[in-house]
Amino acid sequence: MRRSMTPARTPQGITHHRADVNGTSLHYVSAGTGGSPILLVHGFPESWWAFHRLIPLLAATHRVFAVDLRGFGDSGNEPGAYDSATSAADLHHLITHLDVGPVHLTGQDISGATVFRLATTHPEQVRSLTAIEMGLPGFGLEALADVTRGGAWHIGVLAAPDIPELLLAGREKEFLGRYAFPSMTAVPEAIGDTDIEEFSRGYRRSGGWRGATGLYRSMLQEGSEIRRLAESPGLHQPVLAVGAGGGAFTRDTMSQAASTAISDVQLVDVGHYVALEAPEELAAAILSFIDGVDKASTPG
Repeated sequence: MRRSMTPARTPQGITHHRADVNGTSLHYVSAGTGGSPILLVHGFPESWWAFHRLIPLLAATHRVFAVDLRGFGDSGNEPGAYDSATSAADLHHLITHLDVGPVHLTGQDISGATVFRLATTHPEQVRSLTAIEMGLPGFGLEALADVTRGGAWHIGVLAAPDIPELLLAGREKEFLGRYAFPSMTAVPEAIGDTDIEEFSRGYRRSGGWRGATGLYRSMLQEGSEIRRLAESPGLHQPVLAVGAGGGAFTRDTMSQAASTAISDVQLVDVGHYVALEAPEELAAAILSFIDGVDKASTPG
């Protein structure tokens, strides 16, 4: 039976685009016409759709972009490299293509190393960094793969060569709908069948797991490199750490990794998927932070 590849209905005001950069084709959406630019970067098992409720709230006063990382959603997933360094280079070229930098960069979950690399190696393109439920290799993230200490079994599965395709192909919707989202969601009604279908759609493609497996494999290997980047050149932009289901993990990580003091917001009764579970609260936190950054950087 032919599997559906029809995308979910896009909320009004959000438009779809493609950018051919760094040897791949990135799919991204945009909204808003004024204000400083925001670039939203999803985690696992997501795509730009993770932000479809958040984008209109931010776009009322800012220009907003949300990208499907290489290998995710509707972005290119040809054979090749899918580590965080490659994804960070993709974002660097995307910002150059859009000619909108510096951006207020927002990353969550497994995109942590990607956005951290971008912010440290191309500081001229990043005005601020918001980390949502995000860890970093070299700063404790690897411990989440240790099942003997309460870690998540799916990290090892995704990092193992060919195993996701062997075990999850044809079961994408069941994996996401019965395990991945329910296991880390505190507001169950926030993620419905339409959301599960939209996220599953990208993984049903041939080679649909390449993006996820690449980021998880690099996560387990790049800790020393991320720590070196934290030391030099360092992360000097303003940072907002948003914690929810993971408690203080994001705050503690960014407090170690950033070269300056960070801002911190903890959301109560919200799970790991903050942008889907509490978009209004998240929008308020982001807007308060980035508007403060913009005000502080405006002469006079």
